[in-house]
Amino acid sequence: MRTSDHDAVLDRAFRLLAAFTPDHGELTLAELAAASDLPRSTAHRLAGQLTEHGALERSARGWRLGLRLFELGQLVPRQERLRELALAHMQDLYELTHETIQLAVLDGGQVLYVEILSGHRKVPTPSRRGGRMPVHCTALGKALLAFAPDGGAAAVEAAGRLDARTGHTITDPQRLMSELHDVRRHAVAYDRQEASLGLRCVASPVLSTDGTARAALSVSLPAEDPRPFPEVAAAVRMAALALSRELRSQPDGSVLGRR
Repeated sequence: MRTSDHDAVLDRAFRLLAAFTPDHGELTLAELAAASDLPRSTAHRLAGQLTEHGALERSARGWRLGLRLFELGQLVPRQERLRELALAHMQDLYELTHETIQLAVLDGGQVLYVEILSGHRKVPTPSRRGGRMPVHCTALGKALLAFAPDGGAAAVEAAGRLDARTGHTITDPQRLMSELHDVRRHAVAYDRQEASLGLRCVASPVLSTDGTARAALSVSLPAEDPRPFPEVAAAVRMAALALSRELRSQPDGSVLGRR
């Protein structure tokens, strides 16, 4: 098989795997073909091959992701090391707030959630471990963008139109850049029901030695919570600073190494 043929097969296989989402964990053959934009025969052949390797498994409806993918995911070294070091600081932050605590990184222009500790109260958070969210409507995303090497300008420009998830979402790029400027000044970012109605978030960047963000921590709480944002922000900022110091002291530079 030629190199180009190998590339084509890999591309189709990843398109098939990417068809699965949190809302669509089990897919029929027709759904797989439609979501991956592949012919039914191709989708069926690839699904069979991926099932043989444990990347997919059969279900009552058709197929679902297999345990082999979970096993491989646990071997990703940089994010797992980050998660291990962050957990103690996340637990401290949880004890202070008793709310949902989240750790995330910037990946492909999106927020990628590395770890989540659920709070005492159920909040309508749309995130999950291993899930993704847009950067412009999340406190974590704003914290990561503001402390990107260019202050988030390239990511905002590349995003083009900023989609509104709620009536509170910032969709004007200039307004978002102005808010990112404030985030850089205070090292704290806010989500005021911009990602999900009924949910507020406060985030702070985890900084490397050059002052750029390699991760961010946040606290999510119900919109009706009476605590003022500054009170929660101080706790988040303290935890992010402590994690930044610990990560910078690690001998393995890959924890906060450049992507």
